[in-house]
Amino acid sequence: MELPYAEPYKIKMVEHIKRSTKEQRLKWIKEANYNLFNLSSDKVFIDLLTDSGTGAMSDQQWAEMMIGDESYAGSSSFKKLKKSVKKITGFKYFLPTHQGRAAENVLFSALVKEGDVVPGNSHFDTTKGHIEFRKATAVDCTIDEAFDTSIIHPFKGNVDLKKLKTVFESHPKEKIPFVIITITCNSAGGQPVSVQNIKEVSTLCKQYEIPLYFDAARFAENAYFIKKREIGYQDKTIKEIVKEVFSYGDGMTISAKKDGLVNMGGFIALNDKEVFKQATVFNIMFEGFITYGGMNGRDMGALAVGLNEATEFNYLESRVEQVAYLGQKLVDYCVPVQKPFGGHAIFLDANKFVPTIPREEYRAQALAIELYIVGGIRGVEIGTVLADRDPFTRKNRFPELELVRLAIPRRTYSYNHMDYVAAALKNVYDTRKEAKSGYVIVDEAPIMRHFTVKFEKL
Repeated sequence: MELPYAEPYKIKMVEHIKRSTKEQRLKWIKEANYNLFNLSSDKVFIDLLTDSGTGAMSDQQWAEMMIGDESYAGSSSFKKLKKSVKKITGFKYFLPTHQGRAAENVLFSALVKEGDVVPGNSHFDTTKGHIEFRKATAVDCTIDEAFDTSIIHPFKGNVDLKKLKTVFESHPKEKIPFVIITITCNSAGGQPVSVQNIKEVSTLCKQYEIPLYFDAARFAENAYFIKKREIGYQDKTIKEIVKEVFSYGDGMTISAKKDGLVNMGGFIALNDKEVFKQATVFNIMFEGFITYGGMNGRDMGALAVGLNEATEFNYLESRVEQVAYLGQKLVDYCVPVQKPFGGHAIFLDANKFVPTIPREEYRAQALAIELYIVGGIRGVEIGTVLADRDPFTRKNRFPELELVRLAIPRRTYSYNHMDYVAAALKNVYDTRKEAKSGYVIVDEAPIMRHFTVKFEKL
């Protein structure tokens, strides 16, 4: 008899979570102005808002927390992290930051100017926000297959080379500070990018003398998909794949709260000494001294271990396959989701789930709210609300996909929790035809509105 799969870890500590009634949740979400970000965590049963900083650390990481060196300059914890970053990524220069958007803020302050164009594969919200805040433009060059949730394509995060070349041909080189590839591509459903595509983008960038950077928040999960799906990589280790991927770029930013397996942290890694020197100025201005950059010594120590653990196959298999388990349960229930399943989350296709709700009434947000009301499960809208308004016309931008992301924290929930989520979604799906109206925005910020936006129910 073949032995069943078992997670490569055991539980040492538990955290209690509170159940609630539907009546309580109806009251709470109204008090939160129908914004799931406004809910306090004790009012959430299963929290799938994000996988960023919400995972469980290992015993080895907690051990590093106990011996963290909190020296302001030149701490031993910084040296450990610097060594780990060099070993895993291969980049020469390194600046710690307190999280991913901080890394973007520092690097983009050095490189992005008004009127610039930054092409990439479905930039995530903070990436696009930092670009547009500087009065530049993010141009989405993702392949068309990414926008059809029913198509099975192994690398839906890939960059369309024709789209990218069109950007290169239609703008002066000095107006394109860099190309950014997000691995995995969160806004397209947590979809991976192949080594072949990265190589081709790198070649095109070199031809036009434009740097290539990575948004590497989920670089290890991307490497896992490469190992499982791309010809010629089955026998390579995750660490070998990661090193090769980064060898085609000039630098990276990362929210280490994802594939760094820590609750707080990020960094910039670079090969260009001049860019490093420019970024250093902004790192000191915005983050702190260059040997801590907004991070505690103990967090740097935990991240040094986390980068190593996240690039081990057994961990990644456990992590990605739990996400796939939830995805398959939903497919069995006929719930429309982005396929293939992403590495960190399952993405519900709101256009197919609740087409009865007009897009102008934020159907993906309405679906996310209903899931909370029915099951106490907090997801997040990845659709019109997140897409924000056009910075010039101030009209809503309607993306091709209206998604609800269910991001699975790392090493945190059991398969029983996944069964609960699937059952709650089946209940929502079975009553979908009753959904006729959504929500209207009554207050919003001028940029990255989804974090603090307020709604009223129609």
